[in-house]
Amino acid sequence: MVSLPGGTFLMGTDYPGGFPGDGEGPVRAVSLSPFQIDKFPVTNTDFAAFVQNTGYRTEAEHFGWSFVFWSHIPEDRFDELVEDTVAAAPWWCKVPGSFWKQPEGPGSSIHERLTHPVVHVSWNDAATYAAWAKKALPTEAQWEYVARGGLEQKLYPWGDELTPNGEHRCNIWQGQFPAQDTADDGYAGTCSVDAFPPNGYDLYSVTGNVWEWCADWFQSSFSSGTTLNDPTGPSDGQSKVMKGGSFLCHASYCNRYRVAARTTNTPDSSASNIGFRCVRPFA
Repeated sequence: MVSLPGGTFLMGTDYPGGFPGDGEGPVRAVSLSPFQIDKFPVTNTDFAAFVQNTGYRTEAEHFGWSFVFWSHIPEDRFDELVEDTVAAAPWWCKVPGSFWKQPEGPGSSIHERLTHPVVHVSWNDAATYAAWAKKALPTEAQWEYVARGGLEQKLYPWGDELTPNGEHRCNIWQGQFPAQDTADDGYAGTCSVDAFPPNGYDLYSVTGNVWEWCADWFQSSFSSGTTLNDPTGPSDGQSKVMKGGSFLCHASYCNRYRVAARTTNTPDSSASNIGFRCVRPFA
């Protein structure tokens, strides 16, 4: 884990290319107490140790299925594996038997992805893992503070240019979404959590790769003015905050790999591009 002193930073964005309906702004001052955060997202190796120790079964296993991105399903097995697709986003396929250990359903495995972030974990799964590890899920404010890496109001953890000097700094979509991913960054799915350089706080994979669950219930209305101290979001709600974007994010569809960007999902939802990392109070 990385130990951080906390302090005050500017959270949110007024970036014109963002999604106002997501509640990205206004920019507001937030003060945080010291805390520690995982340097990497929780990996398949980490989650396997948790399952071996506890016998835990994820919600995807209880439900018997999870969402898998269409092009990651073998073409010759598509009709066999896919039960249904999402009407509004047909690239998301309901695949019976897909869960963290079988990311694309029966016949797939994590054998060569042990250092990749665990996926197909719901918010409830992530919170259970965090409690087992004597940690917690980060608040959205904690997550955004560390993702910024000490920079103020920059779009990405390294600055305002997505590919400085033509260099890829994160695992996101290149090409035409959702038909073609050229994988110019080296990856067409998840990648190892240390595949790209860390940010200024020595945090890896905070942009792209997989969405990361936060502790907060989602809200889309904020105000600026008085500095907020250790905000935790609403006391209840219907869905939880996710941050960071994933390997499926692209400027034409989901430009949410910016550090201030955010989205939401219900606590029992899982998919092949959702993971998490943990925090704990600074000791």
